[in-house]
Amino acid sequence: MGIQLTAIHYVYLAFIVFIMAILIKRRDTTMICVAGIFVLGLLATESLSGSVSGVFNSFIYATKELMGTIMIISIIVAMSQVLIRTGINEMMVAPLTHFLRTPGIAFWGIGLIMMVTSFFFWPSPAVALIGAVLLPVAIRVGLPALGAAMAMNLFGHGIALSGDYIIQGAPKLTADAAGLSVNSVMTASIPLVIVMGLVTTFTAFWMMRRDMKKGSWRDGLVSGKSAVFTQSVDEDNTKVVIDVRLKKGLAIAIPLLFLIDVVAMFLLKLQGGDATALVGGTAIIILIMVTLLSHRNQGLEKVTSYLIEGLTFGFKVFGPVIPIAAFFYLGDAAFTDLFGKVLPEASHGIVNDLGVALAGNVPLNGAVGAMTSTVTGAITGLDGSGFSGISLVGSIAQLFAVATQSSAATLTALGQVSAIWVGGGTLIPWALIPAAAICGVSPFELARRNLKPVLIGLTVTTIVAMFLV
Repeated sequence: MGIQLTAIHYVYLAFIVFIMAILIKRRDTTMICVAGIFVLGLLATESLSGSVSGVFNSFIYATKELMGTIMIISIIVAMSQVLIRTGINEMMVAPLTHFLRTPGIAFWGIGLIMMVTSFFFWPSPAVALIGAVLLPVAIRVGLPALGAAMAMNLFGHGIALSGDYIIQGAPKLTADAAGLSVNSVMTASIPLVIVMGLVTTFTAFWMMRRDMKKGSWRDGLVSGKSAVFTQSVDEDNTKVVIDVRLKKGLAIAIPLLFLIDVVAMFLLKLQGGDATALVGGTAIIILIMVTLLSHRNQGLEKVTSYLIEGLTFGFKVFGPVIPIAAFFYLGDAAFTDLFGKVLPEASHGIVNDLGVALAGNVPLNGAVGAMTSTVTGAITGLDGSGFSGISLVGSIAQLFAVATQSSAATLTALGQVSAIWVGGGTLIPWALIPAAAICGVSPFELARRNLKPVLIGLTVTTIVAMFLV
């Protein structure tokens, strides 16, 4: 017997459509999500006070769900700041600069180094960690600044962030919204991330070399100094003095500690929150150790200062995410947790119910589901965040998976890849600012150069996904 849809189901669906329409117009969706929570709460509780309380409680619910992700990113950023100001980051990548001897090697070398670094540090801090060191080397061997920006951008904000296999922030968001395990989404994303990464980077490299040979390459340089983080200078403009031998030792020890974390994840079979906690704990220890060694008498106070910097960054990034996630969590177990058992007895959550109803009334298939996941992800990325809309991606993927009896994990991973590549920092100019500023190029020119490779990559990846669902 089918589930009887109620006004709550239709209102939730209407708000999803409304949110997508707002995203297409590149407007902020926070107020719409809050309005959706309020209306759903009013229908569920039939009480103004219950509805108003539900808005606040939904924020608390979303914050609790996201707190692990917010904290790990904040801690990684805090740690990266002390590495930058002590110059340890220079030591960490210095041996690799000897291999960058031609423009082609520089492009792939910078990209791969950026990708590996981004898996552990997240792309924005990673740009600061390695960009200022590798960019002069790349330019010296003939790679244009815009080419270096493309490499850092596509490998970091594209490949590394769309998979996010170490910190696991992106798969956590999408998996929660789809009602799946983080591990299932990460596993399903591996072939998609590989296909998207290979197609996009090879296309970008080929187009760059072609245009350079034709003489139609525009480097997109902007006047003035690039916003490269000042190495070895603290926020009060005093130098962070650290012994050279100690700096070299730390430059070796820090990557080894994270390598030990990766080995431990495989040996102990740590996944999801456990893996994140291991990386986060290691980052905190590194932050404290390096700060105490470099700042000496001011070390105790500076640890707090770096943590505040990291937390400020973390909540700035996730500030828009919390109200949006709060709304989309209502599509699953959060609704009952916040408003009680008001859905039909046979209900398995609003999104699941809509999926079952869709399957019974509309002829759908896996191919349509794959295309919808890609388009939905791309639309949610138009705000330039990449993260703010991936809860919607998870909800939509779950809906289509139920309707078409296809793989929810694959559809969720596809939507995640699409959202991150579009909005995480490869196509939206205001999301490209970190890499563009480091390289001193126009973010608009960088977005223009990335457009065709990313669109080609998304098309090929979607076609591959159709065979996997």
